[in-house]
Amino acid sequence: MVKAYASHQPKGGLTPFDYELPDIKSDEVDIAVKYCGICHSDMDMVNNDWGITEYPIVPGHEVVGVVSQVGCDVQGLEEGQWVGLGWHAYFCNHCHYCNVGDHNLCSEAQGTIVSHHGGFADTVRAQATSVVPIPDGMDYAVIPPLFCAGITVYNPMVQFDIKPTEKVGVVGIGGLGHIALQFLHAWGCEVTAFTTSDDKKQEALKMGAHHTLNTRSETDFEKAAGSFDYILITTNASLDWNAYLNLLAPKGRLHFVGVVPTPLDLSLQPILFKQLSVSSSPVGSPATIKRMLEFAHQHNIKPMVETYPFSEVNQAMDKMASGDVRYRIVLSHEAL
Repeated sequence: MVKAYASHQPKGGLTPFDYELPDIKSDEVDIAVKYCGICHSDMDMVNNDWGITEYPIVPGHEVVGVVSQVGCDVQGLEEGQWVGLGWHAYFCNHCHYCNVGDHNLCSEAQGTIVSHHGGFADTVRAQATSVVPIPDGMDYAVIPPLFCAGITVYNPMVQFDIKPTEKVGVVGIGGLGHIALQFLHAWGCEVTAFTTSDDKKQEALKMGAHHTLNTRSETDFEKAAGSFDYILITTNASLDWNAYLNLLAPKGRLHFVGVVPTPLDLSLQPILFKQLSVSSSPVGSPATIKRMLEFAHQHNIKPMVETYPFSEVNQAMDKMASGDVRYRIVLSHEAL
């Protein structure tokens, strides 16, 4: 019997929920959940903001725990091993994208919290392909956000071949942006944090930014014109994107990982004459998550988290909804 927390209607809060798992399939793994991060996508799904939620829903797709059971055909994972699970729980494993290692682009991929019970529970089941071993010695209690926020900002660094020493900007120093600063600094880039908050300015410098730029300052934008090779947009706000295009050097890239709610208003002329690129990307494949974890471990990169026991899941969700978090929340089954 799995003991979980589920929502039975939009904005209805989470209540204890028990359910039975069927017999494990040959390619599946059960994870005894120790920690699970809370992501804004969990709130979107709980509230059915995307129109795809099936109730009852057990949220949670930033799972860190220990393998408790493996199917008979599973290789490379064993009981007692520390592992993680992110946005995807199942893949088709036979399409072109799965065959070349881009599982995250599989059209038949199933989300961990989409028609599937997630990690706000004591156990979560997933296909072995989606379960990623965690390097020994990592701080299990703080790394759950790497399985969504972390891979979201790391994936484009790999997909678009961001070069060490390139000049990069990070817009939105929050749940995604504060991890991006650390990754890009360790990558070797010259990093600028875009922010309006004096408090976040000092934190951004501590987390790896070499410079900060005030997004409300016309003077700062004028001085920085044409100077960035890559600007990562982690915010979900609608901004003056043409002003950001003006900050790019020739062949520069404006890349979106935040879900901007309105169509992009972009002038073609600077994109054409400066040979600029505008792009976006989702979370990464299991192979890229594994690579990300190894990089984070090597460079001691850690999300900044606030920890709550699972019994206070509703308080934690309310705190996340308020936006007053530095910078991610992790639920814990461990003694606090």
